[in-house]
Amino acid sequence: MTRANTGVQAPSRLVIASRESRLALWQAEYVASRLRALYPECKVEILGMTTRGDRILDKSLSLIGGKGLFVKELEAAIAEGRADLAVHSLKDVPMEMPEGFSLAAVLKRENACDAFVSDKYDALEALPDGARVGTSSSRREAALRAEYPFLKIEALRGNLDTRLRKLDEGRYDAIILAAAGLIRLGLEKRIRAFIPPEKMLPAPGQGALGVEIRSDRRELAAWLAPLDDPETACCVRAERALARALGGSCQVPLGAHALFEKKTLRLRAFVATPDGAIRLFGERAGALGDTEADAKADAEAIGAALARELLDRGADDILARLAASAARV
Repeated sequence: MTRANTGVQAPSRLVIASRESRLALWQAEYVASRLRALYPECKVEILGMTTRGDRILDKSLSLIGGKGLFVKELEAAIAEGRADLAVHSLKDVPMEMPEGFSLAAVLKRENACDAFVSDKYDALEALPDGARVGTSSSRREAALRAEYPFLKIEALRGNLDTRLRKLDEGRYDAIILAAAGLIRLGLEKRIRAFIPPEKMLPAPGQGALGVEIRSDRRELAAWLAPLDDPETACCVRAERALARALGGSCQVPLGAHALFEKKTLRLRAFVATPDGAIRLFGERAGALGDTEADAKADAEAIGAALARELLDRGADDILARLAASAARV
């Protein structure tokens, strides 16, 4: 994939909107450090904010508005001119971007796997009957209920440090977290086992960071372009295109994981009922174009095609059941 030289004048000041959790601030500071290296004369600041998703911890995300609750306040800061950009864990970004906003860059992906974290046990297979496993991900819950029906799945909310504290207090026998966050905060030793995608497909975009801006800020997009990792961006585009076509949200248990091999992208995905009783798996691979624009368009097409295949095989029935269930709540 080729990328043209932007040749734009460097910015003088940039403000990054960020949630105030330790992980979110690490991510924002990481992007800030990359920007300072690119533009040494630029003053890069971080605007810390607490989102509604951070404040409401006693309810499932699927019942209070989904993952968009983690980004709406940040988008408001961008729209009002208080910030220029926001840094997100892409697995927390809704599949449909709000009108007037776009992802200007997708940074190189960290480990996309889920991580098994426990103070007592070495792996999921070592857990006894009735062991309490914490997660608030419908995707993880469906996979756990299908593969380990003897476990007791319990809700787990809060930022990364809060979740680890709850584990250490003995409220759970194990918890499942994204490996990337633990690695980024230097907590890799807390990981007892990485759960490979073959056992638990990650969430779309898991392990990748995205930079969101106002769509009309073309000069800002040009400044941020060097942060974009084309291979990760293609993988994430395929994953998000699939999830978008399947109505991807907190209510839909689905996983999607793409790998880039030379000019070929291979995407694997699943969609399931919340209890894991029905799971549909699919895989699709395709060649990507030589230019960056063509490659990203091809990646989205692969994701959309696999979504259509899953819908034809019964995913539409799963989605209808989920919609009916949500309407009754």
